[in-house]
Amino acid sequence: MTESLITNRDIIQNMTELQSALMQLPDAKIGDDACEITHHYADGMYIREMRGKKGMVVVTKLHKTTHPYFVVKGDVSVESIKGTVRVKAPAWGITKAGTKRVAYFHEDTIWITVHATKETDLLKIEAEVIAETFDELPEGVKEELLLEEV
Repeated sequence: MTESLITNRDIIQNMTELQSALMQLPDAKIGDDACEITHHYADGMYIREMRGKKGMVVVTKLHKTTHPYFVVKGDVSVESIKGTVRVKAPAWGITKAGTKRVAYFHEDTIWITVHATKETDLLKIEAEVIAETFDELPEGVKEELLLEEV
């Protein structure tokens, strides 16, 4: 009997399918409408502050770039290709390029990301740092994800 190999691409695709299914639920909100988002800018940086409400489930965007994040308030369980972790404030970490997450907020939570960019136009920033699909990720990121064991 041959075992099926689940790849990081499969996991990201499954999260995308979950996101599509969640969008079909009554009162579902997607994108920046799902959480309160505040945008800040500094020299060469875009700072995104997301406020998740207790009980919410959020599927995050697929990141093209590596950047830091900070959880300054709250408690959230996070599922990614690396498995499930529970993050309680105060905490910080690095989001690697190719990351997509499913988050469940145990408490009202403030999650901040910082992205290196000279842009201040949100549409241009999103094009720089967010991929809609696995195939839109930079080649080096895709190759690394395909080589990693799940």
